[in-house]
Amino acid sequence: MRFLAITLIVHAPDPRTGVLKPVTERLRDVVEHAVLAERLGFDGFGVGERHERPFLSSSPPVVLAHIAARTSAIRLFTAVTTLSLLDPVRAYEDYATLDHLSGGRLELIIGKGNGTAQAALFDVTAEDQWDRNREGYELFRRLWREDAVTWWGKHRPPLDRAEVLPRPLQRPVRVWHGSATSKESVELAARYGDPLFSANVTNPVEPYAELVAHYRERWAHHGHDPADALVGAGSAGLCVAPRSQDAVEVYRPVFEARQALFRRNGVTPVFDSVEDAIARGSALIGSPQQVIDKVHRYHDRLGHEVMHVQADPDGLPADLHRASLELFQSDVAPVLRRDIPSRPFPSAPTAAGRHP
Repeated sequence: MRFLAITLIVHAPDPRTGVLKPVTERLRDVVEHAVLAERLGFDGFGVGERHERPFLSSSPPVVLAHIAARTSAIRLFTAVTTLSLLDPVRAYEDYATLDHLSGGRLELIIGKGNGTAQAALFDVTAEDQWDRNREGYELFRRLWREDAVTWWGKHRPPLDRAEVLPRPLQRPVRVWHGSATSKESVELAARYGDPLFSANVTNPVEPYAELVAHYRERWAHHGHDPADALVGAGSAGLCVAPRSQDAVEVYRPVFEARQALFRRNGVTPVFDSVEDAIARGSALIGSPQQVIDKVHRYHDRLGHEVMHVQADPDGLPADLHRASLELFQSDVAPVLRRDIPSRPFPSAPTAAGRHP
């Protein structure tokens, strides 16, 4: 198994102190967390894309470019790139540039995005968001593969043998399709033979397992070898401690603050308590062995080879957050890497293989 640390760059008061960090400090924290993730041995670092409160993640390519300058080996992910909101030509230009600046370490997770505020900001409706996502991806995909593109669609001006620069370093970059509950994203991934990243955060495992099973069915329907299907999955929180009781009590205020945030945003929480979330959800809270056992249970349902964990303290004291990440990498990750085989991530292009 391979592991990503991700952030949506939530900007909210610390649940213990009530202090809200300045924006500059919060963004600098993200870069430092990426540097730490590389130092600890994570395979990738992801930055989400959101365009509304309480997030500061409206510009992943800018944040990831700064991370690229501070790191040398870790893969850089978006989580997710909201193609339903973006001009695919402009998105391609940003990410192709980032691909060069990172030395070919970029991977993309795309999706339609969530939230009514961001849809209104970009004049996207519930009726057209899926069509925009599909159309945007079809053009985006061609831009990575073709030097001159002729194209027409409904949601942007047509292209006539358009040359879009720079040409990428990776040809093509790997694109995952992020999905929480939508069969539309699954169908797009299966049709094009792309990997799927299941959100696996808000609910118990059952709806995510159903969606992954549907992906595998559609993958075979489109004529792809079932052995080539690739699945990643998220997790709802991380707190690993030598004693499970300590992990639960340290994480409890973090969980309760998140529940309060859901309620303020009009979202009904799924889990009643931190104990309920640990028992029925994907939060990785407990001793190393408990976390290992839970990931195995989820793997039995999802068959995933890649998993993400929370990169941010998320309300944990900074020293305990770092200790949790260190314990995860020393006592959890090696066991899961051994027990759950995974295919290697793409290698950065060599100097000889790079394109002009």
